[in-house]
Amino acid sequence: MGSASSKATQSAPEVDSHDSEKPLCQSLADVHITAPLSKDGALILGHVDAWESDIAQSPKLQLSRSILNHSNIREALISRATRLADAHVFNLELDFKTNPITSQKSSGRCWLFATTNVLRYTVMKKLNLSEFQLSQSYLFFWDKLNKANYYLELAIENAELPIDDRLVQYLADELISDGGQWDMVVNLLETYGVVPQPVYPESLHSSLSSPINTLLKTKLREHALILRALHASLKANSALSDVAILAELRAKKEALLKEVYVVMSATLGAPPKSDEPFTWDYYDKDGKPAVWTGTPKEFYKTFAYDKYSPAGSFSLINDPRNEYGKLYTVDKLGNLWGGRPVLYVNTAIDTLKQAVVRQLKAGHPVFFGCDVNQFSDRTLGIMDPALFAYEAAFDVTFGLTKADRLRTTESSMTHAMVISGVHLDAQGRPVRYKVENSWGPDVGEKGYFVMSDAWFEQWVYQVVVPKQLAPRDLVKVFEAGEKVVLPAWDPMGSLA
Repeated sequence: MGSASSKATQSAPEVDSHDSEKPLCQSLADVHITAPLSKDGALILGHVDAWESDIAQSPKLQLSRSILNHSNIREALISRATRLADAHVFNLELDFKTNPITSQKSSGRCWLFATTNVLRYTVMKKLNLSEFQLSQSYLFFWDKLNKANYYLELAIENAELPIDDRLVQYLADELISDGGQWDMVVNLLETYGVVPQPVYPESLHSSLSSPINTLLKTKLREHALILRALHASLKANSALSDVAILAELRAKKEALLKEVYVVMSATLGAPPKSDEPFTWDYYDKDGKPAVWTGTPKEFYKTFAYDKYSPAGSFSLINDPRNEYGKLYTVDKLGNLWGGRPVLYVNTAIDTLKQAVVRQLKAGHPVFFGCDVNQFSDRTLGIMDPALFAYEAAFDVTFGLTKADRLRTTESSMTHAMVISGVHLDAQGRPVRYKVENSWGPDVGEKGYFVMSDAWFEQWVYQVVVPKQLAPRDLVKVFEAGEKVVLPAWDPMGSLA
């Protein structure tokens, strides 16, 4: 990833009130030692008898038993008060609305949809369009092919590690995910540009990616073993230098990658080349026909951004496990070999909120990463930790903090979307956010979700911000490039 590995700092992270930790258990002074019912730790019927006795004394739990054994708990326990509070109404929104609501269908391309949904604001304004999509499958093709190359380069780099080494095993499991991160899409945009969707439209397997992913993973794991065997054979020849060995391995890798390209081009279609012109015919919003000719890189530079370039933007994250005001990366994470590494500046959650409001006031949509399935409802389009009355129904509490969830694999970034509006209170503080999703117009409120501020605090991990709109001290941290390297399996390496 372009820097030497180091351990994450062990000093206590700077926290704000939203990230403060609370103990999950009592202090030793408050603990009353009691004898367990089971001396050997086994579950016995005496436990059930004791629990049933307690439940029999609770009318609330008896009512829950009467209702919830034949009801979907996510439907039965939706809070009416929360539904009413989370209105799809916002007093600060972008002045330009894009169409149509996009759908990633049965694929994990949310990060590419979120990115193209951000970029099309500028494209549509410049070209006077009423409806428009950039080709997500174009970026998907080049990302997948590059991830295959990235994995095989890592196979060469780590060829001397045992096959059952934790890193080798992890990389073989996570080799060509559909997901990605902001810096990875910047690599794609700067290298390949973008094209309108009609120039490289959806195929069955861009919208349904699991069949080709399964096939490609099988081939790539085979390719990695071939390269490991070749490496061992070449190393046994003492007459060969390390440079010669690497050259031979890369030549073999390139021959193997052809198989990947054959599968991808057959199932997705051969994509436009970044430096070859295409012609795009279209209608503007007044019904007037128009035509544009140029390369994908020229289209990107001409139409896809104005003063806030993707390459000039970076990720702010809120990770309470680690020290704030530091730059983090994740080992072995990327898509373009030798490209821009995945970089995060860790900071307090209020800084992420302020970055969102600042961008919306500047008329700029916001790319963000979150754990979308936590306390959210697809039908209502609501994300709110108070949405389901689980604690009241089961007489339990959920005590994990945001840091606890990351430490225990309870949560990570699973989805990327776009914030296009916010509702502010009288003091200018966010109450709720308008979120443009990529699950089609039939999900949520015509494709949009409302995210409460409390949900933002708990399950938003990343906000992308242009340098011009970011706090100066955090821009300096990003530009200094002094990275703390997290292990490859760290939850901050999850791909939205």
